[in-house]
Amino acid sequence: MSNNQNFFERVYEVARLIPYGRVTSYGAIAKYLGAARSARMVGWAMNNSSGKEVPAHRVVNRKGILTGKHHFEGTNLMQQLLEYEGVEVIENQIQNFEKIYWDPAKEL
Repeated sequence: MSNNQNFFERVYEVARLIPYGRVTSYGAIAKYLGAARSARMVGWAMNNSSGKEVPAHRVVNRKGILTGKHHFEGTNLMQQLLEYEGVEVIENQIQNFEKIYWDPAKEL
């Protein structure tokens, strides 16, 4: 297993802990894993998470924008999954982001 695969698996472990109806950021996961500058790597991990039972729709950028939405099948699947969990999204931006933001460094 390469270092990237190891890192991706660790990212998936954290992502699986994000509670229903909450979101976190790529950077928060990277920071939690001790790789603060690896937010982009976390994004790559999310892009490759298909079929791994990872709630990738709960991982957004630091401003609450659905930057990964084009990696989901269908035009609005990421938004639909979030809305199904009660997360309000307007123009690709999560509303009440601070309120539903989940920080693994504080919660785990």
